[in-house]
Amino acid sequence: MVQVEVSVDSGEAFDRALARFKKMCGKAGIVTEIKKRSFYEKPSEKRRRIEMKRQRKVKPRRMGDRPQYHHNNSGSGGGSSH
Repeated sequence: MVQVEVSVDSGEAFDRALARFKKMCGKAGIVTEIKKRSFYEKPSEKRRRIEMKRQRKVKPRRMGDRPQYHHNNSGSGGGSSH
């Protein structure tokens, strides 16, 4: 559990302190954790989500995935002889 503390100066506006608090919560990952825990996730769904995330991160390159470039190697240098 992460604890976020914000000290407020005597002359500081409430809006500024609230903005700092929200920023610190975002950096600590509290907002993400709350959203993740707002609904129950079955263990099988959690495993599937983690596996999909891992596959997106790794994503192996295959020969068919690259765009095909066709070059005219006629040697004329002028244009296409089609």
